Amino acid sequence: MAQATREYGEWPLKRLMTEVVGSGHKSAEDMDRGQAREAFQRILGGEPDPTTLGAFWLANRWKRNNPEELAAYTDVMREESVVTAEPDADPVDCGANYDGKGRSAIFGVAAGIVAAAAGTPVVAHSGDRVPTQKQDAYKHVLDELGVRTELSPEESADMVDETGFGFYYQPAFNPGIDELFDRRDRMGVRTFVNTVETFANPANAEVHLGSFYHLAFAKKTCNTFAASEELDVEKVVMFQGMEGYDDIRPGYTKVAEWHEGDDAVDDYEIETAEYGMDFEEDDLGVDDVAADSAAITEAVIAGERDDQFADAVALNAAFRMYARDDVDSLDDGLELARETIASGDAAAVLAELREF
Repeated sequence: MAQATREYGEWPLKRLMTEVVGSGHKSAEDMDRGQAREAFQRILGGEPDPTTLGAFWLANRWKRNNPEELAAYTDVMREESVVTAEPDADPVDCGANYDGKGRSAIFGVAAGIVAAAAGTPVVAHSGDRVPTQKQDAYKHVLDELGVRTELSPEESADMVDETGFGFYYQPAFNPGIDELFDRRDRMGVRTFVNTVETFANPANAEVHLGSFYHLAFAKKTCNTFAASEELDVEKVVMFQGMEGYDDIRPGYTKVAEWHEGDDAVDDYEIETAEYGMDFEEDDLGVDDVAADSAAITEAVIAGERDDQFADAVALNAAFRMYARDDVDSLDDGLELARETIASGDAAAVLAELREF
């Protein structure tokens, strides 16, 4: 974390507003990497006054950050705030939006447990009621299941190696971002911090799995990973998620992939009905996201449900296996996911998580 006495360069946020980013979404200019780095160093150091900080965040939202700016922000975050703890396993890093979901079930916990039981280690991370939505996220489903979530990064890495599934808690592994909670909450709108916090990769995983509303954002995310000097990943897989979360949207869905060394991002389409999800997003709605998602997780993993929720868990687990190249196709992943549930291996992983 930067200190209050730190000396910065020549680009305080007010000057960046006046000369670069603050003239509106049509005429604003992009920052170069050095300017973006200094801006986020100042933010993490607590240097800008609240008015200037809010204006800077809003100006970035209007003009929309490019991959170079997002990579600069991410690199500073990784250098000055993120505490990594790398497990012996090489997991898939699941970077869902930290501000959560409010209408539909969260499947990432169940999918991660099934994938882990099938041999694909998985890491998830989130905060606690993160602005702006401040809704249910990974942490809250795990809390409902009786799994410890307020872990140190080292404990999180041990959880991965002992069970195959690990949860990293933002206040513990990314304290600099956590300290911005109040300022972000007062903004009332999402900022670029909501984007880059999902790229933290506290386990130093080689594969990142994320979600998007629009394909253009998926490509921007992939190009951010390519431009980053701190994120050493080999593969990024992005899909259209429900409520922007890392749960695959039923129906016609886009997927984007980037591999290290590639100049372009590959994208393709899937029809989830072809993989057992012959229903609509509304069919996955719940009343209490955290509690109902936990109950669904437990029932599906125990083999007690054979409905749309079970299909959604199996497909999301298959995507995690596919992202890590542990299966050759989504069809193979689906078959393995269902076999893993039927065998009781997934239920055993949940039991190990509760005992951790």
